[in-house]
Amino acid sequence: MAVIIACWLAAVALPPLALVAWRDRRMAEVASPEAQAEWDAFRADMQRQSGREGPVQRKIRKSVEPPELVWLRDYLLLAIAAWITLVGLLGGFLAAIALGVARAASTAGLAAASPAEDGAARGRHDQKQHERDSQHADERRHG
Repeated sequence: MAVIIACWLAAVALPPLALVAWRDRRMAEVASPEAQAEWDAFRADMQRQSGREGPVQRKIRKSVEPPELVWLRDYLLLAIAAWITLVGLLGGFLAAIALGVARAASTAGLAAASPAEDGAARGRHDQKQHERDSQHADERRHG
């Protein structure tokens, strides 16, 4: 049980922590003047290609900053919240199912019974049920 909960907590917490650590390293690269110059050159190229006829119509990007910089700066918390919500709910649901199955298996003592033992137990159960049904029918008849 503790293993399932630990795995669930790790699945919820580790990816956002890794994303924050990656963001800290990556922000220095995408916020650099070189990255901004590459983005400006890309936008200028798209502007030159936007008026041409051809199989693909190019659109000029509206953002004056590289999209990765905008995403890392403005939308990281949204991505983390979405991850925690979705994986937390889905993983929590699956963990609850796994814990329920494990608990049911341990309390019911689901040991692997042989087919002969299983059939004999079912036969005894069917016979007892038949006797109870007969007794109830007799009670109804005699009021």
